[in-house]
Amino acid sequence: MDEMLLLTRIVLVGFVCLSFVSSGLACGPGRGYGRRRHPKKLTPLAYKQFIPNVAEKTLGASGRYEGKITRNSERFKELTPNYNPDIIFKDEENTGADRLMTQRCKDKLNSLAISVMNQWPGVKLRVTEGWDEDGHHFEESLHYEGRAVDITTSDRDKSKYGTLSRLAVEAGFDWVYYESKAHIHCSVKAENSVAAKSGGCFPGSASVTLKDGSRKLVKDLKAGDKVLAADGEGKLTYSDFVMFVDQDLESRRVFYVIETKEPLKKIILTAAHLLFVENNATDNFDTMTAIFASNVKPGQKIFVSPLKEPLWLIRYSHPATQ
Repeated sequence: MDEMLLLTRIVLVGFVCLSFVSSGLACGPGRGYGRRRHPKKLTPLAYKQFIPNVAEKTLGASGRYEGKITRNSERFKELTPNYNPDIIFKDEENTGADRLMTQRCKDKLNSLAISVMNQWPGVKLRVTEGWDEDGHHFEESLHYEGRAVDITTSDRDKSKYGTLSRLAVEAGFDWVYYESKAHIHCSVKAENSVAAKSGGCFPGSASVTLKDGSRKLVKDLKAGDKVLAADGEGKLTYSDFVMFVDQDLESRRVFYVIETKEPLKKIILTAAHLLFVENNATDNFDTMTAIFASNVKPGQKIFVSPLKEPLWLIRYSHPATQ
């Protein structure tokens, strides 16, 4: 195949990022380069809304729970303190626990802190809950792994929380939930997960279906476009395209090429992108689940739009760098 330098990353239900570098702008709301951008118009999250629109501990969001981290466990070294002066840590336990988090969580939080100051001059990001070592959260909470934070603004202005949620999405948190009137809940994937390390990407030349039935190249998507996607149960839905968050002009990636038969369908994507497949060769569509493209095997059924049922997967190419 011809070499493709434009790459895009898509997270389930419509979060896409374009691997194309504009000469004067960085992507995402964090530290950039070149000229400073004016704050863009943001669509606040509604109360009780979460993005992406799947359960927190699924592949499309922050992934499965991997076990509680304690100060005496080997995994405690996975946590790193965050001493960012632009973030206020409530630390009601007075142990510094709220400052401890995984590196991925720390990076996203620091990026969000910049966005908050840009959005509301004089206001800082505030963390009310970080790593939990005292068992204050529900069973298998990602707070026990340092992968979740509960946040507010320093002025505790509840009218800002919907926009704060949106800023958290743009900062790159893998799951954002406008959980209560008192705080926003954010979490990230585990450091060792394939998705956290590489993400799921399409070539920039890939096309998507819009709500009006037309098709558009991923690299040409605009905020507000309604893109055909799938929800956490594999049901088709139209999801708002939010933004491009990663940019990369020259990187090469390993892509998987997966094809079906009659009619021939082909998709090109990276190993950590998600596809919906049936768990077994039955007609019970309730057994469909999301798995990484690298785990799809010949003979499995995958869901192919716009058909109403999955097709047998009969061809599977070995990954190749594009």
